Amino acid sequence: MTAHLPRRRTERRGLRLWPVGTVLALTFATAVLVAASVFYTGWDLLGARGLKPEHRLDSTTLFDLVKLSFGVVAGAGALVALVVAYRRQRVDEDGALREDTRLHTERFTTAVTQLGDASPAVRLGGVHALAGLADDAPTRSLRQTCIDVLCAYLRLPYTAESDLPADDAEARHAYRALREVRHTVIRLIRDHLRLAPEDPHSWQGHDFDLTEVTFDGGDFAGAQFRGGTVTFTNARFSGGTVTFADARFLWGSRVTFAGAQFCGSRVTFAGAQFWGSRVTFDSARFSDGTVTFARAQLSDGRVDLTRAQFCGSRVTFTDAEFSGARINFRDARFSEGRVSFQRARFAGGTIIFVGAEFLGSTVSFSHTTFSGGTVDFTGALFSAGTVDFPGARFSGGTVNFIRAQFSDGTVDFRDAWFPSGTVDFTRADGVAPTGLVPPSASPFPTGLTLPSTWYPAPS
Repeated sequence: MTAHLPRRRTERRGLRLWPVGTVLALTFATAVLVAASVFYTGWDLLGARGLKPEHRLDSTTLFDLVKLSFGVVAGAGALVALVVAYRRQRVDEDGALREDTRLHTERFTTAVTQLGDASPAVRLGGVHALAGLADDAPTRSLRQTCIDVLCAYLRLPYTAESDLPADDAEARHAYRALREVRHTVIRLIRDHLRLAPEDPHSWQGHDFDLTEVTFDGGDFAGAQFRGGTVTFTNARFSGGTVTFADARFLWGSRVTFAGAQFCGSRVTFAGAQFWGSRVTFDSARFSDGTVTFARAQLSDGRVDLTRAQFCGSRVTFTDAEFSGARINFRDARFSEGRVSFQRARFAGGTIIFVGAEFLGSTVSFSHTTFSGGTVDFTGALFSAGTVDFPGARFSGGTVNFIRAQFSDGTVDFRDAWFPSGTVDFTRADGVAPTGLVPPSASPFPTGLTLPSTWYPAPS
């Protein structure tokens, strides 16, 4: 594996310093202006009206003039020495940075060579060497370059275990060795994203390009995504468990799973918190496996009481396709922000919002198609927010709002179409959603079940 560093990141501009004559002239001019300002201020504060004229100079006055002259000369010399010392310091610092960059480049070349070695053990050494090199990088751009190479390694062609021949022991052995190297890269990224932003080894705020990476497991638990962009575009989650449990998606961060395929993996966001961030699953395909934002079952049998929280964030599933996976938002809290399933297609699988709380947020199912599967809002609380289904088509499957509570919010079903399927509001409490209850003279949609208090009064 060879590294081709972008010219814009590796090319260093020379140290730019103004000519010394220009600097000295500006320094003297600044000193004169400051001295004049101080003199004028003192003159004004003392309320002086003028100078007392002296027609003859005595020896004391003459001596004071001489001392003043020498003081001016000494001050000028001090300014010159200060300018020269500053320039020398800048040159020394630039020279040290050049030397650090040269050593960094030598170490980088060695680490990348290790990463391309045929031996998995040597590759592991290269991975750790690159991570250590990123920690010691003299500039932010050089650290980003190390991160880019680690991400590029994950983007290399990779065959999942499920695609290997069942009777090829050698191929399976090579796969497991390669998987160990890849999971080590993921673990190192996670460990550095757990560090506080002020930690000198923290990678928060950097970009991570994981486009088209195949994940058959991986641990991002507890990572903090603060600033920067993390891209899982067209990634494939094909097996194992990928966990973002207790991760923090914080202000200014952008994480995208656009076009990702969830086809057999378990991806968990249990206890994750989304605060002022942008997370997109646009055009993603959920055909198998599980994606959960619900409370997690711990290995010792206890239940993790933390729940996913969406506060001021924007989470979108626009044009996503659900054909068999299980998406679990049980007990999640949505406060402010927006969650969008616009134009999504539910042809199978299960989406669970059981016990979820929608507090001042907007959840949109605009022009969504429900042709199969189940979307379950049983026991959900809708308060001071908006949940809308304008133009939604219920042609199959089941949407449950059993025991849901509608309080001080708006739930809008205007222009929704119910040709078939089941939409159940049994024992729902609160004000009837807008556009859901047909006028008394209109035919009642088959499959739509409402609380008795919501039915239109007979004319």
